[in-house]
Amino acid sequence: MSRQRQRGSFMLEALIGMVLFFLGVLTMIALQANSIAIQADSQYRTEAGNLADQILGEINLNSRDGTGTVNAVTLATFSHQPTGGTTTCRLLATDPAANNDCCNFSGQVSANPLVTAWVASASTNTATRLPGSGATRQQIVVNTATANQVTVTVCWQGPKDARPRFHRVVGYIN
Repeated sequence: MSRQRQRGSFMLEALIGMVLFFLGVLTMIALQANSIAIQADSQYRTEAGNLADQILGEINLNSRDGTGTVNAVTLATFSHQPTGGTTTCRLLATDPAANNDCCNFSGQVSANPLVTAWVASASTNTATRLPGSGATRQQIVVNTATANQVTVTVCWQGPKDARPRFHRVVGYIN
């Protein structure tokens, strides 16, 4: 080939190389943003597990009488919004009720100071607060008829989540 026909080919190769390089950089930036979102979700799930474990420990310690036997009346005072959200939870995005039934709790709010402090730490304490959580999105169901079963559900909704997320732990206080 003559020198005349090759004029500008170096410039074209350099331009293609720069485009490929910047596509790679943009891909790396997108991957980094995605990994940050996954890390935040993992952090929320860990915090929800810690909060559920914390209240189960408090219930285990403070529901016993002087002899160490579980007192069913004291155990029942830990119940917090025991209606809704525990038996069915629709997770499919195609289900119209999926946004509401997992964390739609109602019923008597616990007056137990340990529960009110726990609810406050889940919803207002900046060190342990989950995004989109509130007092109405936390549930403790006490079933003394089933071997003192306690079900704790912690709900939150991240800034980019379309519907609430939840973490549910079942424990037995014996």
